[in-house]
Amino acid sequence: MPHKTLTADLIDRCRATGLRRTKALEQLLVTLMETNRPMTLNELAQSPRLIEQCDKATVFRLLQRLTVIGITRRLGLHERAAYFTLLLPGTHQDYLICTQCGTIEPIKAPCPVHQLEEEIRVKTGYKDLYHELEFFGICPSCS
Repeated sequence: MPHKTLTADLIDRCRATGLRRTKALEQLLVTLMETNRPMTLNELAQSPRLIEQCDKATVFRLLQRLTVIGITRRLGLHERAAYFTLLLPGTHQDYLICTQCGTIEPIKAPCPVHQLEEEIRVKTGYKDLYHELEFFGICPSCS
């Protein structure tokens, strides 16, 4: 999906939940799209698109709201900095998270849960079923 179309689709999804379209919201979504990796609140607030646009508290409130409405996903250990990534329709990413340093990296292997997810959907009748998979361990740098 082209960048502008994806941005418009995300904005429409936000507006459908009552979130106002603001320049800060647009720039936050574009930043997450362009980086294509999980980012911390600090990284986002200091990014070139957002640093002049709004303060860290505004970015935090937007991320919280986007997570509640299913536009972003919060990753990481609760006692460490949270990372945020976009949840895009038709895409899926699982992650490895280091319990020592908090590093987060995508898993570069097929997801082992997709078949199970389909079986659960068929057996239970749930619609729009999805999963989020995170593996925790100690990364090679920390071991």
